[in-house]
Amino acid sequence: MDTTQLLRGVLDAAVLAVLDREDGYGYDVVRRLRAAGLAEVGDASVYGTLRRLYAAGSLTSYVVPSDEGPHRKYYGMTPQGRASLETQRKEWHEFSGALTGLLDLEGAA
Repeated sequence: MDTTQLLRGVLDAAVLAVLDREDGYGYDVVRRLRAAGLAEVGDASVYGTLRRLYAAGSLTSYVVPSDEGPHRKYYGMTPQGRASLETQRKEWHEFSGALTGLLDLEGAA
């Protein structure tokens, strides 16, 4: 199965879930998503998602100086972002439960 299409549909939720645990900068978010098993996530997709979620008010940002290179722009959750994540969690559980039921039913036939 080509998971890239699936990933596009859930990338917002995945990014919000990562940032709900701890603030992070762009590549840190990419690394954490990959470590969680989303190996095919693209850098550009995550950076675009971060910018879009920030513009929508789901994320806040701040700059942290670095002694080892350029300053890093960190992203954190806003109350609106947390509410959006909670909604997406509920929708995901309903959807995945329905699909699991269909797939299990098909496998039993």
